[in-house]
Amino acid sequence: MRAIRITRFGGPEVLTVADVPEPVPAPAQLLVEVHRAGVNYADTHQAENSYLPRTTLPLIPGRQASGRTADARRVVALLPHGGYAERAVADPARAFDIPDGVDDLTALALIVQGATAWLLLRRSVHLQAGESVVVHAAAGGVGSLAVQLARIWGAGRVIATASSPEKRALAVELGADVAVDSAAADMRTELVGANDGRPVDVVLDMTGGAVTDQSLSALAPFGRLAFYGMANRQPPAPVAPASLLAHSTTVAGMWLPHAFRVPGLVRQALTQLFDLVRDGRLRVVAGGEYPLSEARRAHEDLRARRTTGKLVLDPSR
Repeated sequence: MRAIRITRFGGPEVLTVADVPEPVPAPAQLLVEVHRAGVNYADTHQAENSYLPRTTLPLIPGRQASGRTADARRVVALLPHGGYAERAVADPARAFDIPDGVDDLTALALIVQGATAWLLLRRSVHLQAGESVVVHAAAGGVGSLAVQLARIWGAGRVIATASSPEKRALAVELGADVAVDSAAADMRTELVGANDGRPVDVVLDMTGGAVTDQSLSALAPFGRLAFYGMANRQPPAPVAPASLLAHSTTVAGMWLPHAFRVPGLVRQALTQLFDLVRDGRLRVVAGGEYPLSEARRAHEDLRARRTTGKLVLDPSR
């Protein structure tokens, strides 16, 4: 079968198309004929071996896929790897039936970006009605859904950050009250100013570095920052517990695979997200569909921040 194979770690240049043996599922596993493979920022870390779980070579990257099983079920699945291929093996515990009326792109976005946004708001920061919410990278896969969910769940003010006028306009279209430039030199001042001069209640951050540091300093008493990625590959300053005490603030980390250790949690999130999509209250922003043979370009575009919403690969091309 055709697949993307990595034989050395690095940037997008290490993604190459290859003919590889088909995967053989164990008796308890599912073989999925992949219709679309999701592209996530975490895949760029996987390619350079800077992701949380270390990987070994050779590697077929890709941590999610949608398609059909041998018994013709439409499923979307989270994978340890192997999604960038014509066929993939999935653990039934991490594969979910796609409801009628939901397309592959939407299912792929919801199982990763949607579930992440749901968990951040529901479990990490416990959003309360009327609170102000900052969503960094608000035009991206997680951010575009988090903006909508915060609005649906009663946020008092949604403040988006994004890197271009077009992305900021999209964030406002999705429900943000205001959008600021993610390249602002003083993010704390920008966020407080966007909240009418008041510190903010909630921040969802996957940026890292100074953006994280300044966002933390923008929190109001009892404010919460949820940290779920480090896109700029720059670690924020260490957080001293005494500083949290002094300001009555909270920092929470969130990594999606841990949600599967809580029985039924991901299924609960997906059920609610699928219902919101079918009711017309939540929409996935399509960020681009690339042939499998152009996986390298997808990673280049993602890392260069040229994309919005959800990216997918088509293994048939």
